[in-house]
Amino acid sequence: MSVHNTLPRRQRSVLGLVAAWLADLFRHDKAGFLGLVSVVFFVGLAVLGPLVVPEPGKPDVTKIYQPPSLEHPLGTDYEGRDVLTQVLRGGRSIILVAVLAALLSTAIAITFGSLAAYLGGAVDSVTGLVTDVVLTVPQFPLLVVLSAFVKLDRPWLLALLIGLLSWPTLLRAVRAQVLSLKEREYVEAARALGLSTFHILFREILPNMAPYIVMSFTIGVTAAMYAQVGLYFLGLAPLAGENWGIMLNLAWIRGAIFFKNSVLYILAPVLAIALLQLSLVTAARSLEGLFNPRLRES
Repeated sequence: MSVHNTLPRRQRSVLGLVAAWLADLFRHDKAGFLGLVSVVFFVGLAVLGPLVVPEPGKPDVTKIYQPPSLEHPLGTDYEGRDVLTQVLRGGRSIILVAVLAALLSTAIAITFGSLAAYLGGAVDSVTGLVTDVVLTVPQFPLLVVLSAFVKLDRPWLLALLIGLLSWPTLLRAVRAQVLSLKEREYVEAARALGLSTFHILFREILPNMAPYIVMSFTIGVTAAMYAQVGLYFLGLAPLAGENWGIMLNLAWIRGAIFFKNSVLYILAPVLAIALLQLSLVTAARSLEGLFNPRLRES
């Protein structure tokens, strides 16, 4: 049978697996299903938000800090602009930077952590020394200091800075996992067959760590979100564009806490961040059932 004849069947099998997992998730893990739907919603807003969500409007001094209404469901800000549209449009850069930073830190941790554990010797010693040095300095204070010297006027620069500082903890965990897995029988068999180190690590060992890697990546995304929102709130990142961190910064410096009608202006970005973080964690935990067939059967 040719490859062309088998490809549709393979596609159907993959789609069937995902559909079966989603149906099982809906029946047995409502929280995970809702978390997954919420993550898809936030990602959709990040990608399509500027196209489908209108601008918050021009400043209007006659509408400053208005309470919720049909026209402005979450009220208005210090310039009379709609808060709801700012929240819906404000997740784009936050999510983009968080995902890029988590991808970078996860890639560094997986690559060097697995190589250090598998090769041992000088590679393990040097990797452990560098990791210990980076861990001695608290991440966020170091990020604050570096942001004073680096102009964070591009999202990729902010992602690079956060990603380069947030890998050590995950690296240690990956190293411990690989140290345990490299003694398994299937790894010994791969060595006996003369397979390369690259093949053994990335085809035999790391696939068995998939659930752990997904959860670690999710934690990396949430940590990167906290870090960049903190920088924006403190005014250490350029207050250009629109995102949840800038909303919090402007709400603080404009004295929104002193106006009774501005409560939602402050709470809306906070709740959006908290909901996204909770959704990420619950969705990542539910993905374990996709990687582990025994959990789906039980």
